[in-house]
Amino acid sequence: MHDEIETAKPKRFMCSFVEPSHLEKEAAGKSIADLVDDGMIVGLGTGTTVAHAIVHLGRRIADEGLSISGVPTSYQSMLLAIEHRVPLASLYEHEIIDIALDGADQVDSHLHLIKGGGGAHTREKIVARAARRFCVAVDASKLAPRLNLPVPLEVLPFACPVVRSEVRRMGASAKLRRFEQNRAYVTHQGNLILDAHFGIIRDPRKLAIELSAIPGVVEHGIFTNVSEVHVARIREKSATVEILTP
Repeated sequence: MHDEIETAKPKRFMCSFVEPSHLEKEAAGKSIADLVDDGMIVGLGTGTTVAHAIVHLGRRIADEGLSISGVPTSYQSMLLAIEHRVPLASLYEHEIIDIALDGADQVDSHLHLIKGGGGAHTREKIVARAARRFCVAVDASKLAPRLNLPVPLEVLPFACPVVRSEVRRMGASAKLRRFEQNRAYVTHQGNLILDAHFGIIRDPRKLAIELSAIPGVVEHGIFTNVSEVHVARIREKSATVEILTP
């Protein structure tokens, strides 16, 4: 990164050697899972890194007798939590969440995030907003001086042409997310996703406000309220985790 981020002293996790990216994801996921204390209500994000956090929570429940309830943000996270015997709850039962654990597609030097590569960013943002503490785990490849990935927009199907036109008016392009065989990607809420390409995003907070104001946009993938980011790097066949705070 070109911009400096002040970090806390790294913690070190020693693991047997496996594929570096897997090792980083595992260490970062374990690091945020270790933040969870007995009796907490825990938001369970979606993605490959936070999946390691869910697995580690299951181990802690079995080994330590940890008593928690998880609020999942996707069917994938729900099924993984069930597989590892993590008790589940909902926002109807717990309007306030103690800690939300999640991953990110990209993190800039001010700890703004782009999320939504897995299509769950609307539920993830709701859970993050309900949480007292929002903690994110990533590998070092997700860090960038500025955000520049496409921004996922969950859009009402009826509004898709209007939203695409508004995004173009803002100087960006917007592409409908599709599966193989050219099928449109449909979210858990039954909506579509437009991936909006803005290039380098110099003011994520301003862009977030502008996107939220477009009629038909259910939610966008810019997150600006993170409490801390746990970044895993490989050094000498072990993973070092740095904790970044705003």
